Order: sequence, then structure tokens, then C-alpha cells
Amino acid sequence: MSAREAAEIQVVLEGVDLPAKKKELLAYARSQDERAAALLESLPDREYSSLDEVGEALSPVQPASGAADAYLPRDESGKPPGGEAYLDPNATPGAVRPSGPASNPPQKALEEQTKSQKQQQERQQHLG
Repeated sequence: MSAREAAEIQVVLEGVDLPAKKKELLAYARSQDERAAALLESLPDREYSSLDEVGEALSPVQPASGAADAYLPRDESGKPPGGEAYLDPNATPGAVRPSGPASNPPQKALEEQTKSQKQQQERQQHLG
């Protein structure tokens, strides 16, 4: 049964006195909605103290109580992004770190950005 159908049955049962056994739930549902009563036939025969218990019995969403514990997290693989500065509470925001990829050292990147900015400024001055 889908979670939507289980929720609809819970709505039908909103006026029932709880706790209630399966037969009481069926009798109440028959007085409200025959289709819901037919769907309630699949309920295990026991006493239900809340409509949430009825919904869970119809369409379980909670993990089984005997389920194995969750796996423990694995150790981190490598250093955090930013290296030691990641853990430094007083790191300078926006500071360029000397440790960059060999193909694109930070100083080279800054020089290229500065060059591009100067070219843009020159173009704007010639246009304006």
C-alpha cells in the first residue's frame, strides 16, 4: 500500500476512539468509507494506540527495530581543502596561498588578472 493511501485511511479514522483493536477500526471505517475499510483488512490483528501506528502498519516508513546499526564513518582521506589554513581560526580571508598547482601558481594567476583588468580599463577609456 502506498504512503498516500495509508494517509487517506488515517484521515478516515480521525474520529475513532483510541486505543482500538483492528475490529473496532474496521467497524468505524465501514461507517465512514467502505473502500478504506477494505484496505484496513490487511492490518495485523492487535490494538493500536495512535493513528500513526495504523499508518505504520499499513505502509511502514520506519526502519525495522532489529536493523543493524549504521556504518561508522570512514577516516578522512587526505587534508581538508585549504590545507592548514582550513583549521586556522585567524586565517586571512582572501589571502593568496603560496601552495598552488605547479601549472598555475597563485602569483601567475594574479598577474594575469591584473593584466586583464588593465586591458579592460584601457578599452573603457578609449570608448568613453
